[in-house]
Parts: sequence; C-alpha cells; structure tokens
Amino acid sequence: MTTPLIRPDLVTSPDGPFLAAAELTQAAPREMSLHSHARGQLMGALSGLMSIGLESHRWVVPAIHAIWIPPHRAHSVRSFGPFAGWSVFIAEARCEALPKEPRAIRASALMREAVHRAATWPGEPLDASQARIADVIIDELAAAHEEPLHLPRPADAALVKITDALGRDLADNRRLEEWAAWAGVSARTLSRRFIADTGLTFAQWRQQARMLRSLERVADGAPVTIIALELGYENISAFIDVFRRTFGTTPGRYTAMKRV
Repeated sequence: MTTPLIRPDLVTSPDGPFLAAAELTQAAPREMSLHSHARGQLMGALSGLMSIGLESHRWVVPAIHAIWIPPHRAHSVRSFGPFAGWSVFIAEARCEALPKEPRAIRASALMREAVHRAATWPGEPLDASQARIADVIIDELAAAHEEPLHLPRPADAALVKITDALGRDLADNRRLEEWAAWAGVSARTLSRRFIADTGLTFAQWRQQARMLRSLERVADGAPVTIIALELGYENISAFIDVFRRTFGTTPGRYTAMKRV
C-alpha cells in the first residue's frame, strides 16, 4: 500500500488552507492507481521521473518540471527509479483562474522555492505571510508556458492498432506506407487521421513516444547505447542529438539535473 504523501483531509476537504504542499524523496518506485480529488494538483519532480496516466494521454514529468491536474480529473501516477518531488493541492474555488486542461510546465526556481517553504506548513489556516507565498505558487502556475511532455492516444481503430504495436517495440522503423498497408488503410488516409486524431504527424508521434520512453529508461539507469538501440536509432550520436533538441540537454546531463 502506498503511504499517503499528505494528510488525506488536505486533499479531499474544501475546508482548511486553500493550498497545501508536501515533498517526497525515496529510492523505491512509487505507484498510485487511478483516482481523483476535488482539489487541483500540481505535481513536480526535483530529480528522477514521474509518469502520469490522464484520460487519453500519457504524461512524463522529468526533473524540474511539473504537471497541472485540474480538479476532478482521474489520473494514475508512477515514479521511476530514485525520485524526489513535490505536490501542491489547491482548493477548487482557487482554481478558477488556472488552466482548465492538464498541462506540463517547467517549474521556475521561484515556484520550487515557494513549494519548499509551503511543504513545511502544518496544514492549518494560512496566515498573511503564508497566503502571499501560496499566491506566488498559483501565480507562477497561471503564467507558466506549456511544455510538450505528453503523448496523445488516438481513438481511430487503425491508429490504435499501429500505436499499440509501436508501444510494444519502438525500435520498429517501418515507414508510414508500410504501417498503412499493415493496418489496411491508405498512406494518405493514415497521414490525415494521425493529424486529425492526435494533432501530430505519424513521424512526430513516433519521435515523441521514443523521447518519452527514453526519459523513463534514463531514469531507470539504462546505458545510453542500450536506450538508443531499444528506440530504433542507428547510432548513439543520432539519439543524443534528438534528445538534446527535445529536452535541451544530453541524457548524461539530464541524469545529473538536481534542484537548482
């Protein structure tokens, strides 16, 4: 059974402080099955990696990033390898000005420091100083730019067949035309449906799937050479180049990212 990160009443009750926070550091993976709550939740990683299942999307949250989950949205959570992170729970009434849809963000240093301070509070009504810090967290969330750290799951049956197959073997380098023939549709139809159903081209969807999987494997401590081969890259340099263009750093430097 997963130990609660924070007092249950600070998650489920509209009473008490309008913002409550907690921090967590652990060596073992953490997993929570599908659940929801009336408060909005902002979940951040300081080191390591989280994967979040949310409706038809899978989100991956690497170090110094966070995901915003609006109130009442069912989600599951899993961490990979040694992990340090935090959660903020915001009363539903204070979520009106916040994004109505889930989003991944890069947590600013100001936000992370404010959360660190809020995590020390005892769960009582906030005094004036605490309320100002809580408002900083909410303001930083409202102003944060969205980061592309999610993978949309298509609804179309042919696309689901293909994406499920790719999910089982991301090293499969078949071209769009070959996948279309395998799924029994024309290449033009497949291309059009991918964009309409996911907002991404087939090539973009596969690269996004590979990059999100690479974060999980990096967090697990897998060697870069193994990851590159598992994801279908012909050589390590090609994989590192795509990783750097996607996440702004190399796999080796990503593993060293700490709370700074």
